[in-house]
Amino acid sequence: MDKVLSVDKEKKRVTVQAGIRVQQLVDEIKEFGITLQNFASIREQQIGGIVQVGAHGTGARLPPIDEQVISMKLVTPAKGTIEISKEKDPELFYLARCGLGGLGVVAEVTLQCVERQELVEHTFLSNMKDIKKNHKKFLSENKHVKYLYIPYTDAVVVVTCNPMSKRKGPPKNKPKYTTEEALQHVRDLYLESLTKYRGQATDSGSPDEPEIVELSFTELRDKLLAMDPLNKEHVIKVNKAEAEYWRKSEGYRVGWSDEILGFDCGGHQWVSETCFPAGTLSKPSMKDLEYIEELMQLIEKESVPAPAPIEQRWTACSKSRMSPAYSSADDDIFSWVGIIMYLPTMDARQRRQITEEFFHYRHMTQAQLWDHYSAFEHWAKIEVPKDKEELAALQARLKKKFPVDAYNQARKELDPNRILSNNMLEKLFPSSEAV
Repeated sequence: MDKVLSVDKEKKRVTVQAGIRVQQLVDEIKEFGITLQNFASIREQQIGGIVQVGAHGTGARLPPIDEQVISMKLVTPAKGTIEISKEKDPELFYLARCGLGGLGVVAEVTLQCVERQELVEHTFLSNMKDIKKNHKKFLSENKHVKYLYIPYTDAVVVVTCNPMSKRKGPPKNKPKYTTEEALQHVRDLYLESLTKYRGQATDSGSPDEPEIVELSFTELRDKLLAMDPLNKEHVIKVNKAEAEYWRKSEGYRVGWSDEILGFDCGGHQWVSETCFPAGTLSKPSMKDLEYIEELMQLIEKESVPAPAPIEQRWTACSKSRMSPAYSSADDDIFSWVGIIMYLPTMDARQRRQITEEFFHYRHMTQAQLWDHYSAFEHWAKIEVPKDKEELAALQARLKKKFPVDAYNQARKELDPNRILSNNMLEKLFPSSEAV
């Protein structure tokens, strides 16, 4: 279930089995000079999964990945294998494209690809004042753009990616600092913190510990946070060291889109990501920056030990009815914001404490921000509430945004005995009979 079945070089289309992983697909089609239109942060996902949950990359002109699907084969309990597309059963197609696995097992997918191209990535440090001034320009002038906010600092890391100009060639700018120099501040804090916390039971300092010079930035950050992950003052020190790392990592990088658009997210972590409308490309509402400002105020007011980054990305809208970025208006854009807490050790007690703190953090953002900004969680990161009242409130909220009745009707027709269902689908989309 992980094969490339056919490639149409002229139309730049590829038909694949849904079990193929993104990296494997990209490697197999590059000889045809084509690639995927956009990429999420990691490459290990299978195409069936990435499409069914409405995963996304970044770029205000580029929709979530489900929009690249032009036809698909679904294996359904009631109707066997069916093929659907914009022309063949469009209603079901737009419902099932981001169908959460509830309308059939995705067996094959035909994707619209694009010409493979080299990108120039530019990373630089900014701040909220300058971001506000340049935000509209950043959104419209860059093919890909994201902001990485660092709580308790005014630092905003801006990462833009654009096709390399054949005329100009790669940028000539040399980085001001070496990787060693960029990491120095983080390494110094690590050694200082080791001295301070030595004797405490952490995973740091075991005999088979790699040398400090062998650790990447994200590995160093994990080790630093592991020492005292819920101590706000310690987290602030780590965040400030991260800001310094990015200040000294400013510069350019050139590579193919599948190499450049990934992101080292770090180790085990909790993430909550929401998606909300941000106006249009020609007229951004600036709600996306207001959301961040409110979120930062909330973090400081409630003394949340919030590590970095808070990642903000954008997409164009999707025509898939169950996508959080669905809109019938072609020029609508959506912002996606992810909050994070790392699980830097395997210590069960520490992981439990971080998990409790993270859910408190998430709950505060939900209570203060989600309704005000019409924000909905990314399907791959949604959590089903254990509390009955909270669950009922979430069900009602989902019903306002998504065509839940049409989705349940399609489930009833394609999977009457709920063979494909699971606890999450049953809880989030109870049938009217169950209610």
